[in-house]
Amino acid sequence: MKRIWLIAGLLISFLSNAQTLSTYEKPPVFSECDSLAVEQLRSCFNFTLNSFVYNNFKVPQIITDEDYKGNVQVLFEVSKEGKFNVVYVDAIYDELKEETKRVFEALPKIKPATYNGKPTFVQYSLNINIPLVEPIEKTNENESDEANAKGQKRKDDLNATLSNEFDNVNKGTKPYEGLEYNSQLNVPFTHSYYARFDDDMNVIGTNSHTAAKPFIQADVAKYYDIKAEKESLAKETDSWFGRKLYNEHLVQVQGKDYWFTVDPVVDLQLGGETEGDDGTWNNTRGIYIQAGFGKRFNISTSVYESQGRFADYFNAYAESLKAFGPDPAIIPGRGIGKGFKENSYDYPVAEAYLSYTPADFLNIQFGHGKNFIGDGYRSLFQSDVASPYPFLKLNTSFWKIKYTSTWMWLKDVRPEVVVDDAFLTKYMANHYLSWNVSKRLNIGLFESVMWADTNGRGFDVNYLNPIIFFRAIEFQTGQGAGNAILGLSGKYKWNNKVNLYGQFILDEFSLSDVTGGNKSWKNKFGFQLGAKYFNAFKVDNLLLQAEYNQVRPYTYSHNTQILNYGHFNQPMAHLWGSNFRELVLIGRYNYKRWFADSKLIIGQRGFDYNTEEDSFSYGGDIYRDYNDRVSDTGITIGQGNKTNSFMWEHQMGYLLNPQTNLKVFANIIYRDFNPETITSTTADSNTLWFSLGIRTDLFNWYNDF
Repeated sequence: MKRIWLIAGLLISFLSNAQTLSTYEKPPVFSECDSLAVEQLRSCFNFTLNSFVYNNFKVPQIITDEDYKGNVQVLFEVSKEGKFNVVYVDAIYDELKEETKRVFEALPKIKPATYNGKPTFVQYSLNINIPLVEPIEKTNENESDEANAKGQKRKDDLNATLSNEFDNVNKGTKPYEGLEYNSQLNVPFTHSYYARFDDDMNVIGTNSHTAAKPFIQADVAKYYDIKAEKESLAKETDSWFGRKLYNEHLVQVQGKDYWFTVDPVVDLQLGGETEGDDGTWNNTRGIYIQAGFGKRFNISTSVYESQGRFADYFNAYAESLKAFGPDPAIIPGRGIGKGFKENSYDYPVAEAYLSYTPADFLNIQFGHGKNFIGDGYRSLFQSDVASPYPFLKLNTSFWKIKYTSTWMWLKDVRPEVVVDDAFLTKYMANHYLSWNVSKRLNIGLFESVMWADTNGRGFDVNYLNPIIFFRAIEFQTGQGAGNAILGLSGKYKWNNKVNLYGQFILDEFSLSDVTGGNKSWKNKFGFQLGAKYFNAFKVDNLLLQAEYNQVRPYTYSHNTQILNYGHFNQPMAHLWGSNFRELVLIGRYNYKRWFADSKLIIGQRGFDYNTEEDSFSYGGDIYRDYNDRVSDTGITIGQGNKTNSFMWEHQMGYLLNPQTNLKVFANIIYRDFNPETITSTTADSNTLWFSLGIRTDLFNWYNDF
């Protein structure tokens, strides 16, 4: 472990030995090098530094007595003020470490390195050979490399053939320029962060398309400069630790045709609730990597190792999602939760994707993650409330059109559909066409189909065509072979401050039943109406949002049980499934690094009783087929075990690092859940849940079940 800090420093800075310094516009300059040309400054810096060390380093007596031969490894920096600071020293003797620090403290203050004409901090590493070796002045880089190679050859014939390829890789690096913000990577989708640039994306007259999420960085860059925003939030600090904590990625490397960043991921929370006797907590550690190769190929991966215990209502919902097998729960939006200690869960998660743009009008992504379609807080088309899944996505943009096709590999994990102890695989494909009809009006057309591996059909190539009409395919393959859903969306820019939006979803269409006026169960549809008010009441960065959602019973379900619109026992659209109405009120505000989000949800839902006396399906559980429905007519929202719910959630905090979205926060939830009848599956609940934490905010957590 003693070398960890040195290795970390070398990775962070991607540095070579001080004799092969990274390329900057202009390196630090000793006074002895003032009169030299720019191309000679680097070798002069090397020689002057090594000469100073050679002339001032006093080898401790114990080193001489024990005839030690080895080296001292030093990681150091030259600050914006031109001061030498030792970051880390690694040596077998403490006496060598102390002497190295003394020598570096004695170094004079010099002219700092500059980049684009501005002073900048730089880091280097240096090997000090023991016994000391007098440095040789380099008059020509190539001749010097050749001389060093010859010297090495004479010293050790086993290394008779040497290459400068490794050193040349280091020479090709340069200061990281934030290339991620013009890349083909996704902007990590959280409602809170997307609110920061939602108004810029929705200015009247722009040709942006805002429903299909997550957005690609290069698409957002046309309307909002995320890089400039993050740089404007930078704190003044010269220390390496300060920069990494407040301003930079932990590792950020850029070369001629590549770049990559590496960051730790944390979600550490402590809290408590009024209903539970035990405290609540979460302990997530992970790593988040982004990279680019050339201008058109990017990759991203995040790996999480998590344990946690949540509020009782959250735990009860997680355990109601339980999959086949011994594990007690599915953590909503994350994945299977194994038992951990007492009343806690262990839930590892991994997400990753490749993003490739072969032409300016086309982006292709293949990965394991989540997607969202809509302009609201909820989506009736496709939401991100379920666990991650494998997907292939094509985004095509031309004229006033953006066309998104997504193919997904989903799992039904219920015990009754498991085959040979393996979860059932089913498939989902959807198309979403977004059309900017005018400077103010956008219309979207949506279609989706769900099918399973019936009759050995596997992934049906009929649905692979990105421009086919799914409902026509369903008729050709048999209506029992798939579950097709149609949708219509709209957004109207009332002005640059107010947007109106909505969605309409249709799961079944029978004209006679729709017009019959008898409230047929076949009237399976839902709608959303919403409005956003940007910079509300002339307060910068204040967003107010109101949204109403309503879905009739039996929507998203199917007479073939496995063809429900779900994955891992969670809905693929609205979190509540169907048979509900809901009002959502949201306020979001940010000022520099400070932020506050408040959310109020008032809803009415209809649950099944699930008792011996009443085992009918009332249309709220999308995982039940509708063959045991309570009636064919007189179907109304809220039928069954009518439940009124009220939830208020408020979060406020401070953004520690804008580059990584690392934030400290306090969160409070008040939830009142009142079913008319208390059953084994629907319990009365009144919860006040408070928590404090620090989180790398890369995805949405939904607590409003």
